Amino acid sequence: MKQELQIRCKNNKKTVNISIGSSLFEIFDEINLKMDFGPVSAKVNNKVEGLNYRVYHNKDVEFLDLYSPSGSRAYTRTLFFILCKAANDIFPGRKMVIDIPVSNGYYCDLQSDVPLSEDDVARIRARMQEIIDAKMPIRRYECTTEQAVKLFEEVGDMAKVRLLKTTGKLYTLYYDLGGYKDYYYGTLLTNTGQIHLFDLVKYYDGMLLRIPSLNDPSKLGELVRQDKLFEIFKEHHHWQDILGVRTIGDFNNAVDKGYTTELINLAEALQEKKIARIAEMIAERKNVKMVLIAGPSSSGKTTTCKRLSVQLLTNGIKPVGISLDDYFVDRELTPKDSSGEYDYEHVEALNIKLLNEQMNALMAGEEVELPKYNFQTGKSEKSGRRLKLNGNEVLVVEGIHALNPMLTAQIPEENKFRVYASALTTILLDDHNYVPTTDNRLLRRIIRDYKYRGVSAQDTIRRWPSVRAGENKWIFPFQENADVMFNTAMLFELGVIKSQAVPLLELVPEDCEEYSEAYRLLKFLKYIRPIPNIQVPPTSLLREFLGGSSFKY
Repeated sequence: MKQELQIRCKNNKKTVNISIGSSLFEIFDEINLKMDFGPVSAKVNNKVEGLNYRVYHNKDVEFLDLYSPSGSRAYTRTLFFILCKAANDIFPGRKMVIDIPVSNGYYCDLQSDVPLSEDDVARIRARMQEIIDAKMPIRRYECTTEQAVKLFEEVGDMAKVRLLKTTGKLYTLYYDLGGYKDYYYGTLLTNTGQIHLFDLVKYYDGMLLRIPSLNDPSKLGELVRQDKLFEIFKEHHHWQDILGVRTIGDFNNAVDKGYTTELINLAEALQEKKIARIAEMIAERKNVKMVLIAGPSSSGKTTTCKRLSVQLLTNGIKPVGISLDDYFVDRELTPKDSSGEYDYEHVEALNIKLLNEQMNALMAGEEVELPKYNFQTGKSEKSGRRLKLNGNEVLVVEGIHALNPMLTAQIPEENKFRVYASALTTILLDDHNYVPTTDNRLLRRIIRDYKYRGVSAQDTIRRWPSVRAGENKWIFPFQENADVMFNTAMLFELGVIKSQAVPLLELVPEDCEEYSEAYRLLKFLKYIRPIPNIQVPPTSLLREFLGGSSFKY
């Protein structure tokens, strides 16, 4: 008699009986769901699994397509795997590095003394298409970590060797594609034929792997030049190469050898040097009367603003802070989103006309009375704070819209200096597994929300998609407007964050939607050696999230 078990499908709210040991792919066929761009993976009891996962007990299952972040990640990882195999087939022995998320794709570097040519990139792309057209199976294997280390030593993938040696795991999963073996820390598709769209183009000295848009998977993400963003990533990679810490495996080895203090001191010194240089650049531009600082959530804008203010003082410039929060329009005048709710992140939620009038008046030497927004009543009020700029004073304005040209359209360009601050994580897990910059910021926010706002990790994770949507609309399109970009990410910070984030993530209950994201973050943090935060100085930007800062917020 065939043994059966029950599957509750969250997609159609139906329960079906299936044979014990069935794969998720087989279950999908049995349920007879329709997905234009899926399935690519599934949540099983709120844990994301690949479609080759077999079920031996009753489970809740939700199938994911390319509209979901998890599904998009699985699709992208599979493209990484195909790219690495194609490059190895054409240029055996050359190291491929999946390096920088930029221009709605990923910069990939096939390392060599000779830069890649257009023809080289075309050959790799053609080979990728052959692999996809062949509908090759992607096979998953499990072995002891010792065996996995030996396997990757034999092919010369030492970044992966260093990572696996420091995981502390007894067993390791790896993937095989036509005899080419690789390791990925998340799920992959089961067959290359599931890839329906990609592109590979020449980009600087390497390649840009283009992927489907999350909003419309039938189209590639828009190819937007992000030269300034690319350069800031490359600058930090240069310093990592000098230090010999490019990957998490390198970092773990450095911690194990007792180099933690040196890593912290150097990272803090490099950041302070960059802030000091930004202050010098502002001082050199004699016409600058307004410094605009923007960045996404948990990028460390506030501390960047405070540290820059200190450095401006050392250059003989007195900073005068202006809060954009005080320029909100009355609540009933606030734009609404598609759901009919007030959209406080919309640029027109601010009184742009008043802001420009007052800023121009201040720069002309006039005195103004600044507004004060009452968040309880939803009304703009008079503050009683009168302001007049002296000759050595400069306005410092921090906010999500600070780089939006619409915000300061009436203020002369020569009077403005724009700074974009964000946590651009440059360390890699290994050469084929990057660390998403958004994960870095989300972990910061989880800690800060709990510590200062009494908000649980579950609630922070729940709100994060809305935060990200606002960033994509109001912040990222304008980041290249910056006169200078400042990377707030610290080489050592994930080790410090781990100690505080893990207990908060472990409190997220398994029966809620947010558990899958909490589980994913916990799984990622297991790769990283913890660092006690006592070694982080009180002036550190990280103190904005960890507590113990010498700055007042």
